[in-house]
Amino acid sequence: MSFKSLVTFLALTTTASAALIRRVTCPDGNIVENGACCALFPVLTDIQANLFKGGVCGEDAHSALRIAFHDAIGFSLTKNVGGGADGSIVVFGSTELAFHANGGIDDIVAAQKPFIAAHNLSAGDFIQFASAVGVSNCIGAPRLDFFLGRPPPLGPAADLTVPEPFDSVTSILARFKDAGFEPVEAVALLASHSIAAADQIDPTIPGTPFDSTPGTFDTQFFIETLLKGTAFPGTGRNPGEVMSPLQGEMRLLSDFSLARDPRTACFWQAAVNHEDAVRAAFKFEMAKLSLLGQNKRNLIDCSDVIPIPKPFTGTAHLPAGASLSDVEVSCKLFPFPTLTADPGPATSVAPVPGAH
Repeated sequence: MSFKSLVTFLALTTTASAALIRRVTCPDGNIVENGACCALFPVLTDIQANLFKGGVCGEDAHSALRIAFHDAIGFSLTKNVGGGADGSIVVFGSTELAFHANGGIDDIVAAQKPFIAAHNLSAGDFIQFASAVGVSNCIGAPRLDFFLGRPPPLGPAADLTVPEPFDSVTSILARFKDAGFEPVEAVALLASHSIAAADQIDPTIPGTPFDSTPGTFDTQFFIETLLKGTAFPGTGRNPGEVMSPLQGEMRLLSDFSLARDPRTACFWQAAVNHEDAVRAAFKFEMAKLSLLGQNKRNLIDCSDVIPIPKPFTGTAHLPAGASLSDVEVSCKLFPFPTLTADPGPATSVAPVPGAH
């Protein structure tokens, strides 16, 4: 399955008649499909002002997306471990935050706990709601779905259920498969790295982004991971890191390898310059991720509470100073798109604001 076929499937399975949708007006004037969702608007106002610093696509928004993945992916189709997107990473933080893969998550857990307590939401609901709201602050992002009503977690997730940057492609794809995701779906989820940054890979340089536009959900991440470079060992400062040819940017070994592995390279290259397809695929896979371990029939669709992100108006491009000869084309099934470079000499990528 390609991104195009995934998006086509999505369009065929999510059509609905708008005429059949009933609307409810909340006490504050907001309009939703289900009155139970009205209670989320005070939460939305609070976290936009006080967690996301006035609706900024910065460190807290990136961290909110990260914790949503780390909480949900602790799920297995073959082993009786973990409850998926249930908030266990907060409720059983004394266990899960000690896992190596969850290094640095304690900061966003500490930041979110007061909001969870103040608004009487389950930890699982708050994590996924905050993730969807945080992503909505990023230009070009999809409007993520949110479902309300997750019960409290029954226990902690198991260790080694979160893929790490130094894991092999085989190990990473096996972990995703055990959680219910095919390789193309894993690549679609990794579009999250378009608005992500590293804090713990090298703690001396917190907020180092994975592409040159960390405040925008676009396909630069898929382009810049394909720029020629030497893989670890020997070039990164830490295990799991690969030196990027762009100053101020970090590449994870896992991303570098997935971009070049025959099992995922064509999916990776297909994402380049196809923002609409990547956006739709990411939205679809994030909804699937947010429901791991949950029965959707027991939840309320409150997606209409999530703000609509500002649209992406740019174009995919090569970084300044680069040319198409700098791209390591790993999929031979179709040509790499013709891209132009930003004008001027190469520049340094700035850290994500608010990193610590």
